[in-house]
Amino acid sequence: MIDYYQIPPQELGISAKIPLNVMESSEAVFSELAMEMIREIEKNQKNGKHTVMIIPVGPVGHYPFFVKMVNDQRLSLKDCTFINMDEYLTDEGEYIDKNSRFSFRGFMEREVYGKIDPDLLMKADQRIFPDPHHPEAIQEIIASLGGVDLTIGGIGINGHVAFNEADDSMTPEAFAALHTRALDISPETRTSGAIGDLGGAIEAFPKKCVTVGIAEILTSRKIRLGVFRDWHRAVVRRAAYGEITAAFPVTLLQNHPDVSIYVNDIAAKQPFS
Repeated sequence: MIDYYQIPPQELGISAKIPLNVMESSEAVFSELAMEMIREIEKNQKNGKHTVMIIPVGPVGHYPFFVKMVNDQRLSLKDCTFINMDEYLTDEGEYIDKNSRFSFRGFMEREVYGKIDPDLLMKADQRIFPDPHHPEAIQEIIASLGGVDLTIGGIGINGHVAFNEADDSMTPEAFAALHTRALDISPETRTSGAIGDLGGAIEAFPKKCVTVGIAEILTSRKIRLGVFRDWHRAVVRRAAYGEITAAFPVTLLQNHPDVSIYVNDIAAKQPFS
């Protein structure tokens, strides 16, 4: 039996290799992730700096909190650049249609940018997705803006962050050097996604994606992840206590100087006893 799977909720975080913030609910986790974004923007505005963030679609529970805070506080995003982590591709390697239920670009337009007061919103060219035909553009943009201030994200069932899928044939050092690229989505990720979104219809789930690289994420000055599903019980324990390995990519964050994971009451429970 693997010892870290036996860690009870009340001991979760003790001697962890990645700091864990165990919270009472999903609402608390998502509210705090939104506050991380707000605080970073406010801090940089006070110092006259542009804010650069890498942000996800999955999790998405923080966006309603973020949108409300921005609108209520009249917080301008004009000096922000948001880089979305990833997007699904067709079998031919093109972006899926923005009207697809899977499209991250469509979600951001409808549920985030479309709900922020236009007077507060940054320009369209400051709302960026990785391009499967020009993946190196993400590195160029980040370099031109002086680096990434904050990355917000989640963790996949095989430990992926963004769509940096597990690869047990690689050393941790080689995996950590992977940049933005298009790739095939793993069977584990497609299965967990199909269970969550399609009632188990794996054959209907996208097979390809484009993702910001783990290299770009690791250069972020801060990284904040949220876990909230029942299968995150095992995932968060391996992330925080397991050995660093490309077979579970989130473990590479153990060496990052400013990373933490927010854990809700569901994910804090033991996976099994």
